[in-house]
This record gives sequence, C-alpha cells and structure tokens, in this order.
Amino acid sequence: MRKIVVGAFVSLDGIMQGPGGPGEDRSGGFELGGWTVPFFDDLSGAAVGELLSPPYDLLLGRKTYDIFAGYWPKAAESGDPLGQQFNAVTKYVASRNQDLNLAWQNSRQLGADPVAELRQIKQEDGPRLVTQGSTDFLKTLFQGDLVDEMTLLIFPVLLGHGKKLFGEGQMASTFKLMDTKASPSGVVINRYERAGEVVTGSF
Repeated sequence: MRKIVVGAFVSLDGIMQGPGGPGEDRSGGFELGGWTVPFFDDLSGAAVGELLSPPYDLLLGRKTYDIFAGYWPKAAESGDPLGQQFNAVTKYVASRNQDLNLAWQNSRQLGADPVAELRQIKQEDGPRLVTQGSTDFLKTLFQGDLVDEMTLLIFPVLLGHGKKLFGEGQMASTFKLMDTKASPSGVVINRYERAGEVVTGSF
C-alpha cells in the first residue's frame, strides 16, 4: 500500500505560489516569488531532507514538472545530491494534455483520469508518492480524498494573493498532528496523517 504525501511551503494566509525565487511562477501577476528565502534555516532544510528521504517517488502537476525538469537534471550533472535523487526516482506527472513529451528520465504521465489511476497505484507495493508544488493538481488530490499525509512548512509571512494550498471543493476530512517543530526563524513545521471523517458537535 503506497501513501500520497503532500509536501508544501505555505504562508500564513495559505499561499504556496513561487516559494523558491522571483521567476518561479509569475502567473496571475504574482510578484513575490522567493518569499521563503529570508526564513529558510537549518531546521527547515532538515524537514525537507526528511520529507525527501529515499525511498520515494515524485507526484507532480505539469507546471511544477516543467520547472523541475528545467533545473534538476543540470543540478545533477553538477553533482547535486538532490538532483541525482530526482533523476533516479519515478516522476508521475498529471496534465490535461495527454500528448506530453516527457524527456526527463524516469518520467511517467498519468492518464485522463488521474484519480482512478492513483487509487490503483496506491494499492501497489512501492515507495511513498511525494508532491512538491503543483497547486492545481493538489486540488484534484484533495477532492479525490487521496492524501494520506501532509508535511507543511508554514512561514511567518502574509502574501495577500496567489495560489492557495486549499481551495473550494476538497473532501471534508480530519488529520492528526503527528509532529510539530518551530525553527529559530519562525517557520512552523507540522506533519499530519489522515485521521478520518469530520465529526461535529455543539457546546
């Protein structure tokens, strides 16, 4: 049984667009790319290292895949260990365009019904399926009730606009907080596991 694990950098107001640099994702007029950089510290890096500790495969939306494919293979050639990991793992890619040319090694496109296909893949033996970025695709995963775990790095910044981790229409569900840490720079690192259905009550 394979698990889908969402890894995300998130602002206090839930934005996850363009965390790594000014030119990463300017869609929608977003001009605050690179907002994680002033707060990223050793504990944040350790949390990412734990999330991306082998064995795992990557589960990506098309836009994030293109960003990664333009950077990480070159980083791998320069000896970057994470780039070499990303080269080696299987990259599952979701896209509405079913005629992609995925040149990056070990890349596999999901079919026209990624929810059904991922349900089948989750029943197989294999490593965790870890997401990075991919805000549009994450909505599909949440709507399909496919997410088993989340590692959220919550940064002490308000961005005001941009692509959000959670939108309308996701499956109502609860998660259990399994671990929490706060870094010296103010990044709160929370790891959640899927807990079950929403239970309501009154006071």
